[in-house]
Amino acid sequence: MHSTAPTAFFIAGHLALDFINTEMGSGDSRVEYLGDDAQVLAWLEQAGVSVAEADRLDNDASGSLHTAALALRDTAKNLLAARKNAGYENPAMLNSFLARSHCYQQLRWENGQSPACLHHHRISAWADLLVPVAEAIAELVVSGDFNLVKQCENPVCTLWFYDRTKSHQRRWCDMALCGNRMKVAAFRAKSKNK
Repeated sequence: MHSTAPTAFFIAGHLALDFINTEMGSGDSRVEYLGDDAQVLAWLEQAGVSVAEADRLDNDASGSLHTAALALRDTAKNLLAARKNAGYENPAMLNSFLARSHCYQQLRWENGQSPACLHHHRISAWADLLVPVAEAIAELVVSGDFNLVKQCENPVCTLWFYDRTKSHQRRWCDMALCGNRMKVAAFRAKSKNK
């Protein structure tokens, strides 16, 4: 499981939206950040999801994590689009991921430090690694303010974000990616029309 992928963006402000953003663009300019099992593992690790138990899983299940991740991402897109548009989407696929949870907590308290409660997931199959992502998706669908779940206003950008700005006026996925480009394009168009 050794492959490389471009570095994914973590600009959405919510794990569920960052997961959806692992596929961006369209047509020939489409970028896929979850191309195989190794890329899914790398993304999970970058996202702060524990993959420590992955080493003990059966390597004969090659491709199963990738397949599960793509299914979960498609489900997330459909659920969030339905929620954003006040529609309905069947949650059965998401619920199948949530049912995989074998979550437990442990108290960590080291001498001289404050105690902390650590959340762990027991992993028995590759798809179990995706449970924290499924939980983030469910939490967003249930508790998210969908007035603040937005898609970048750049017409060719497919990235989503959770607008946590004080004024809730965020328009772009990221100023460096789309905001500056769109502002320069608007300035040029305005200058051209003078």
